[in-house]
Amino acid sequence: MIRENERSVASGYLALFTLIVATLVVILWFISAVESESVAQIVAASIIFTILSFLFAGLFMVNPNEARVLQLFGKYVGTVKTPGLRYANPFYTKNKISVRVRNFETGKLKVNDCNSNPIEIAAVVVWKVIDTAEALFEVDDYEQYVQVQSESAVRGLATKYPYDAHDTEEEALTSHLSKIAEELKIQIQDRLDKAGVEVIEARISHLAYAPEIAHAMLQRQQASAIISARRKIVDGAVGMVEMALEQLSQKQIIELDEERKASMVSNLLVVLCSDRGTQPVVNTGSLYQ
Repeated sequence: MIRENERSVASGYLALFTLIVATLVVILWFISAVESESVAQIVAASIIFTILSFLFAGLFMVNPNEARVLQLFGKYVGTVKTPGLRYANPFYTKNKISVRVRNFETGKLKVNDCNSNPIEIAAVVVWKVIDTAEALFEVDDYEQYVQVQSESAVRGLATKYPYDAHDTEEEALTSHLSKIAEELKIQIQDRLDKAGVEVIEARISHLAYAPEIAHAMLQRQQASAIISARRKIVDGAVGMVEMALEQLSQKQIIELDEERKASMVSNLLVVLCSDRGTQPVVNTGSLYQ
């Protein structure tokens, strides 16, 4: 496996100045040789000028958060990361590679969750190259490699969890977003280690049931929400009835037998648990009529 080797090269500004001065000197020499009609000097000046022109190929620019990977006849020599105008062997090939932070969003993937329900899922992956040698030489196209492996990791994650939780302790894609994001990041990083890429963040950007079951699942979610709300209403109503009976007994406002207590409990539960406003009925007779 090829690892990155950061390499220091000469300053391009000094090399540029030296080459320009040398070129001017050769041009003046060539002009002088032409005036003196010296064939040997003309040939020598032409050869030196050609060599100087070739040496200009050693100049290259490195932008901030960018690297240049140097190769000599196919052999990896090193990576230059120092920004500015630099100079290296003209025979080196200098491949540009960005080490900036990048991100992309996977397409909407249709997969089955752990309950075999078809869902649509997509994720945003934030990444950057940290090893330029691995990125260029260990995989064919590191950008495409990142995309394909990220989509594969998203598919694998979606099959391990249900879309939503049916109880409070169950981990689901919709209820444990932070944990799902962290696990997704780890899975993608494991796949991209050999490509010299670091995953900074990975989060789900789209999550929904597949269109063919979306309506049925929406009805189930609505039913679950109604049942949960009713459960809370009943719990609250029972507590209020219990409090009312305790206070009536403690303050000795009225003595009720078991039958009247049952009637009172029934009436209070109807009033408290009803989803519509109840109509009061005034009893103008005695308590037992």
